[in-house]
Amino acid sequence: MARHDRMGLLVLLGDYVDRGLNSAGVLFHLRQPSEKGLKRIALCGNHDDVFSALLDHPEKIMDWLSFGGRETLMSYGIDVQQLSERGQAKPSELVKLIADAVPEQDFIFTKDLPVSLRVGSYLFVHAGIRPGIGLDQQSDEDLMWIREPFLSQGSDIGLTVVHGHTPSEKPSIGPQRIGIDTKAYATGNLTVLRIDGDQATVL
Repeated sequence: MARHDRMGLLVLLGDYVDRGLNSAGVLFHLRQPSEKGLKRIALCGNHDDVFSALLDHPEKIMDWLSFGGRETLMSYGIDVQQLSERGQAKPSELVKLIADAVPEQDFIFTKDLPVSLRVGSYLFVHAGIRPGIGLDQQSDEDLMWIREPFLSQGSDIGLTVVHGHTPSEKPSIGPQRIGIDTKAYATGNLTVLRIDGDQATVL
């Protein structure tokens, strides 16, 4: 594979929380400048979006706990199972614990994450796009949450969509779309797509 002296752009597709055992560490890492001097853009995933709104929407906390939230809170030192056994896991009590345990910078970081990035003929998003709708009319909800009909129909906006969100054993190639979610937090298999001009190579 050819190497270049020029510095590339690293695009991350989310999710950074609710996946794996160290969500707190992942957000801390992403808030720091790259040790290798990489230009890095982190896009917002659906889990990151829910996490960012917890303090503003405490009524969603109980649903979030079954959505990966328990593991995320554990990474901040909050054991929901233990709290439940003590009868201290009510939403109102959890909101206060979360506000005390989670650095404000983590909420600010996830709230400020962009939802999409277009580079040349490629569109980077967490989940996909809604077919039949122009790029300027796509909703943030679809860009972060959609599966079908995008997975089967792909992109019809003249751009190749690079996405995650829907895991598969190996990269998923569809009509003008490339899915690279290989469930790294569970399988240990992280897929990277290297794009150089019009050439895309899976690593």
